[in-house]
Amino acid sequence: MTLAQTLNPYFQERTARHQFSGIISITQGADALYSGAFGYANRDWNIENALNVRFDTASITKLFTAVATLQLIEQGRLTFDTRVIPFLGLGDTTISPDVTVFHLLTHTSGIGDDADEEAGESYEALFVHKPNYSIQTTADFLPQFMHKPANFPPGQGCRYCNVSYVLLGLVIEKVTGIPYRDYVRQQIFARAGMTDSDFFRMDRSHERVAAGYDPLLDDARRLIGWKKNIYSYPPIGSPDGGAHVTSADLNRFLRAVQAGQLLGEAMTRDFLSPKVSYAPRREWTLWIGYGLEFFVDAAGTVAFYEKEGINPGVSAVLRHYPASDITVILLSNMMDGVWEPIWKIHELLQVNTAI
Repeated sequence: MTLAQTLNPYFQERTARHQFSGIISITQGADALYSGAFGYANRDWNIENALNVRFDTASITKLFTAVATLQLIEQGRLTFDTRVIPFLGLGDTTISPDVTVFHLLTHTSGIGDDADEEAGESYEALFVHKPNYSIQTTADFLPQFMHKPANFPPGQGCRYCNVSYVLLGLVIEKVTGIPYRDYVRQQIFARAGMTDSDFFRMDRSHERVAAGYDPLLDDARRLIGWKKNIYSYPPIGSPDGGAHVTSADLNRFLRAVQAGQLLGEAMTRDFLSPKVSYAPRREWTLWIGYGLEFFVDAAGTVAFYEKEGINPGVSAVLRHYPASDITVILLSNMMDGVWEPIWKIHELLQVNTAI
């Protein structure tokens, strides 16, 4: 059976059961293996998803921040060893002055996150007593984490930390003298040919931008309505999450990186290499890189690398299999949309391409 013969009914069933809404793209090199759009971009008006709809990527945005940081290191305007707190001139903080750019890129800084996802804290809960629209610039995030206790000294552990990329965004702004979002528009989106990508405000009207929803269920797990995500996080994307892309644009970004269009040859290899061993994941060991996460087998081979993103009303994954040059992109305007399907696709690719 072809991918379409298997995946079309699979996603149709999940959509009918209110378990998926979004788009899927599977490519091998320049060849399209499968694409599909399911569910609604806007449930209020029953506007269906399409392949040219722009989706919030949540933490996949960290890849843009990582590449931007590496560009500045290549230019000699930063180093991996730059000590971030002195560089930014930040005082009155619990963050160690020994935290470096490398620590932030690889989640080895130890700094306390504004919402510690590994400890089960909800990012949405940050805005129960604080208006989410008060967070609009990169610096607006600082009060949410500047005084939180550290989890460990810099370099002595690895713990996923959203605000480490907020600090990288501040570094980018300090070095370049322009807002983070403008730098990414100019030096990432434009150079990669990502003409449909941008940071779209949730409190503004934009064409072809999916709105985020999550199902509301009763005690018997029956659908009784849909909850919007408009009060769940800041109204516009930031260095740690929230850029909007199409699947085609996200594929262009990865191909541009791999082709050396955004970074030089040595830095490209560095970006596409694992850096810090993190935790076991199924039959692999998960390694952290500069934004990317690498799944390494017992022989030390990278089976695939990826970046995921999740927020209320948002889930996304970009995954690449180096041995077969296959890229899988799933973008969903539901928080639980992509997690089961990415492994369904993984199983199909193993059968069809012997990855």
